[in-house]
Amino acid sequence: MEAMILAAGLGTRLSPLTDAVPKALIVVRGRPLLAHVMDRLAAAGATRLIVNTSRHGDQIARYVGEHAPPGVEILLSPEPDGPYDTGGGLLAAARLFRREGPILLHAVDVLSRIPLEALLAEHQVTRERPAGGGRVVATLAVQTRPASRRLLFDDQGLMGWEHRGAGEARRVREPVGAVRDFAFAGIHAVEPEILDLCERTGSFPIRDLYLDLAARGYRIVPADVSAHAWQDVGTPERLREAEAGRSGEW
Repeated sequence: MEAMILAAGLGTRLSPLTDAVPKALIVVRGRPLLAHVMDRLAAAGATRLIVNTSRHGDQIARYVGEHAPPGVEILLSPEPDGPYDTGGGLLAAARLFRREGPILLHAVDVLSRIPLEALLAEHQVTRERPAGGGRVVATLAVQTRPASRRLLFDDQGLMGWEHRGAGEARRVREPVGAVRDFAFAGIHAVEPEILDLCERTGSFPIRDLYLDLAARGYRIVPADVSAHAWQDVGTPERLREAEAGRSGEW
């Protein structure tokens, strides 16, 4: 199974810690974030990992060269004039994927006990299940936790997004059935074909790619993982919480 760790972010909210070290190598409980995520993906069955890099990418290259999990091949996708954001980063790495099955995508600054094997299995079952609407091309791990940015789903799947308080929103079609809103957990399973379906270029969030596909009739479905320990380590406060183990043992 192939997976990609989205590790090219600048980590500006963690400055000054990230002034000389990439966010991926910020240490939590004695190990870099990248190590935690690599081990989780390897345990879920990944034998090939793509890691995108931007600023301080040489440090990530040295680290994975010395600390790759046993039996796991690691390829780097440099973004020298990046970062390209999550969607642009995935598209830039398209040439590296073998495309032999669904791909797990994982943000480098997310620590969790979400069962990745179960997420992948749920995606595989859902894509084979006959249903109204188009083909399932992605399954997103979502939560009911408070968050200003919300993904909107109806009975067919993703149909919109909103940033509460900022006045930003996008709905790509009329809802089918009840609309439910969730926060995104930074982990997703995708079909390789989305690499060819993308019509965007440059730097863009993967959310926009998903909304584009939903507008074209493809289905992006939610998997509620609210019951599992999860921590976004994107700010100094959340880093301290992760270090203290308040949201789970990593």
